[in-house]
Amino acid sequence: MTSLPASDRLGSHIKRAERALNAAKHAALKPAGLTVPQYAALLYLSEKPGISAAALARLCGVTPPTMNTVLKNLQERGLIERTPHEWHRNVLETRLTEEGESVMAQADGAAVRVERALAAEFTEEERAALVGLLGRCAALLDSVRSDQ
Repeated sequence: MTSLPASDRLGSHIKRAERALNAAKHAALKPAGLTVPQYAALLYLSEKPGISAAALARLCGVTPPTMNTVLKNLQERGLIERTPHEWHRNVLETRLTEEGESVMAQADGAAVRVERALAAEFTEEERAALVGLLGRCAALLDSVRSDQ
């Protein structure tokens, strides 16, 4: 068995950056009363009104049961509404309410400040390289997962 120290594992560094990003966004979203998964759902709903819960779960990278919990909590707060699809009655379309749009605007301002601070840490070339490298990581890891 070959051992690889944690400091040499790229996954450890990626996970550390992800945890730091989530913690920064969590702190930024707290005044709006949102969790990071709730914010992600509102963000995608603002861009794709009427999207199904299953499609929203895929975009947010969570399981459908997790997304249903997120949506239930958002609906209880009056931030979203869910109505049957015009043609497919078993599919619920989800949209932001007026209150949801207001909370989303507040939360998005805070989240964008985190994103801009992160982006400002790199030159334009470094940002492009980082996006490319992370894309390669994701593509490789997706292919490894699908091979198993």
